[in-house]
Amino acid sequence: MSGASLTACRRILLIEDDVDLRKTVADLLGAEGYEVEVARNGTEALGYLKNADVLPDLIVLDLMMPVMDGWEFKAMQARDVRLSRIPVVVHSVYASRSPGGAVEVLAKPLSLDGLLETVRRHAG
Repeated sequence: MSGASLTACRRILLIEDDVDLRKTVADLLGAEGYEVEVARNGTEALGYLKNADVLPDLIVLDLMMPVMDGWEFKAMQARDVRLSRIPVVVHSVYASRSPGGAVEVLAKPLSLDGLLETVRRHAG
């Protein structure tokens, strides 16, 4: 059985401001069979989440972003009962200063294999 069939219908929200990294990670997860939505910052992500009929199974969150950073996004997510149940994997050069409540923290530069293993562990 391929990885794509195991992850059918699993949704990931990737919040990352770096265009190249966002595309690389979204392509990688898409190739593994995940449905990937992307946001460039926390404000975009909250807008998407508040209007989503079906919430993602996992959020992959960068911390350093313009408009709304990952710390502020995580604080707002934690205050929303509907959104607070979504597990969050943080990835950042500031991994040691990660907000509380993340299921896992990955340091940048990001290992794509490590990220994929982490996503599989937390989103199926």
